[in-house]
Amino acid sequence: MKPIDLRSDTVTRPSEEMLKVMAQAEVGDDVYGEDPTVNRLQELAAGMLGKEAALFVPSGTMSNLLSLLTHCGRGDEYIAGQDAHIYRWEGGGGAIFGGIQPQPLDFEPDGTLDLGRVSRAVKSPDHHHAVTRLLCLENTQGGRVLPLPYLAEAERCARSHGLSLHLDGARIFNAAVHQGVPVTEIAKHFDTVSVCLSKGLGAPVGSVLCGSAAFIDRAHRWRKVAGGGMRQAGILAAAGIYALKHNVERLAEDHRNAQALAGGLASIKGLSVTPANTNILFVTPPAGTAAKLRDELGRQGIFLGGGDCIRLVTHLDVSAADVERTIAAFRKFLN
Repeated sequence: MKPIDLRSDTVTRPSEEMLKVMAQAEVGDDVYGEDPTVNRLQELAAGMLGKEAALFVPSGTMSNLLSLLTHCGRGDEYIAGQDAHIYRWEGGGGAIFGGIQPQPLDFEPDGTLDLGRVSRAVKSPDHHHAVTRLLCLENTQGGRVLPLPYLAEAERCARSHGLSLHLDGARIFNAAVHQGVPVTEIAKHFDTVSVCLSKGLGAPVGSVLCGSAAFIDRAHRWRKVAGGGMRQAGILAAAGIYALKHNVERLAEDHRNAQALAGGLASIKGLSVTPANTNILFVTPPAGTAAKLRDELGRQGIFLGGGDCIRLVTHLDVSAADVERTIAAFRKFLN
């Protein structure tokens, strides 16, 4: 039977249409700035996000790293959530490569950072302290969408302390589709935004870092230093262009499938299920059963994330029929 991979939306495969535009892409040497398809992708992404410029990079991790290295100097500090990707899941790159200190704070239940705690975490001018330079937010955060009024409040908070703002917007288009607003309504509050093309948008590789022209020029140098300068990268950029032009509005389908999955699983006795706002939900089976559940469903070609609290992610390779098959498999296992 067809595999159903719910571990992440990073597992998507390029469609035939996407592969076709990749095969036909016009290419050049992007390190020289001569790849026309990369240049088109960067112009498209910057325009969509309402920024002056953008930089195509191999991964979201590199995009966030370049942002840290460009916003901050050695001995500077950034504030982020305790479970934020930029802090917990990217190998400490800012500290390793930039000597940049993280100041993690606990997330609130809705995925926001308490702005009072943010203010208190900003270091006073003192030679004993790191210099706080940057506030990093994440949207979506565990599938939760940051409220638009909160973004405006966060911007005012950051500006009052002289901080720049970076958004890890790996799934920013999921947030915009969920809220029914242009993505610029989210991005306008931030100096820089990282956008992943290889999650729900379905490209095989790549992210774009968007910001001012001057910022992106400095980040371009850091991309080279970090080993992210690619040559005939237009083959990959073509997939990103296709994703941005064809796969944004369809994210609503992933959201509907996640909601159906959450609703179906919540009806099964013994499961604790979080609501699905976008394409991510979490399910906790009875104590001691998670590993057995994962193994049993894996034998049926249904692949789940790790841990006792299991993350399930819908994407363009998961259909409504796949959702029903998954619910049935959970029900059979628990009954």
